[in-house]
Amino acid sequence: RGAEREYVLEAINSTYVSSVGPHVDRFERMLEEATGATRAVACVNGTAALEMCLILVGVGAGDLVLTQAISFVATANAVAHLGAEPVFLDCAPDNLGLSPAAVSAFLQVHCEHTAGGCRHKATGRRVAACVPMHTFGFPCQILELVEICESWGIPLVEDAAEAMGSFYRGQHCGTFGRVAALSFNGNKVITTGGGGAILTNDAALGERAKHWTTTSKVPHKWLYMHDHIGWNFRMPNINAALGCAQLEMLPSFLMEKRRRAAAYAQLFSTSEWKFMQEPEGSLSNYWLCAAMTRNREERDAFLAASNEAGIMTRPVWEPLNSLPMFKNCLHDSLTSVKYIADRLVNLPSGCLAT
Repeated sequence: RGAEREYVLEAINSTYVSSVGPHVDRFERMLEEATGATRAVACVNGTAALEMCLILVGVGAGDLVLTQAISFVATANAVAHLGAEPVFLDCAPDNLGLSPAAVSAFLQVHCEHTAGGCRHKATGRRVAACVPMHTFGFPCQILELVEICESWGIPLVEDAAEAMGSFYRGQHCGTFGRVAALSFNGNKVITTGGGGAILTNDAALGERAKHWTTTSKVPHKWLYMHDHIGWNFRMPNINAALGCAQLEMLPSFLMEKRRRAAAYAQLFSTSEWKFMQEPEGSLSNYWLCAAMTRNREERDAFLAASNEAGIMTRPVWEPLNSLPMFKNCLHDSLTSVKYIADRLVNLPSGCLAT
């Protein structure tokens, strides 16, 4: 509904439709302004952005990465791509994000401080990172998680894929950890078709991210010199053009989503179902609106009836530890995860295409 068509045609007419072009640079600067991050690096998608975040903090083969069992599969896939293994911990029921209590308990019981960093006592494997996800755009208890990770010497990487426009205590999600990943898939608050971005407040780390995601090519007018193993995670200029126009519309998108959430909250105020609302101290983008039914049978009946009526409701993702490729990964009791997975439904949440 904004300047999307105009900017995409600009990119086409410039002939720079691939991985270089002025819209990429502009999109990165606009992201920095919108989030307050020192550096933003546009990527081809959110999974690539998260994978690079893990690479930047040193995650490698054989390492363990603490994360939550309720998340989109990309969170765990990014870990597995590096030969590392996710450890699935419980979620906080009020914000659906990684529970600080669960992280603290796992570390205290199963891990120890060593000269080589935090180690899992039973296996000797290094705990190389912690990846909380801001589920559906609800900010998790990120400050508590930062404090826990700092006390154990564990880098915190934010999966802020769903949190564009969400704030915790006045600070944009994705700017609390060492580095963070955003997603701009077609269903996100803003979209570049596909696409993602890396955020960091460490300028040197941001430069390294830009260099490594652009094949580690040393700038030169004609020579092809590369000085490090690189990744072709670059966002094409034509996608960035779409993103620039979308970012200009971000305030109106957020306003529309919050209006819809308020209407849902009013609708459910007299219901026995719980409509999920932003936690105290948070400003949520309400990327996906969610409600908690009373039991799994009620959830399944609602999903069946609504979808048969042409209303696209959905359950939360299957807990990651239940998927075949991750079923042997370490996990805790996941008490809240089981409760949430049995009851939560997502409601229509998109902005109107007018």
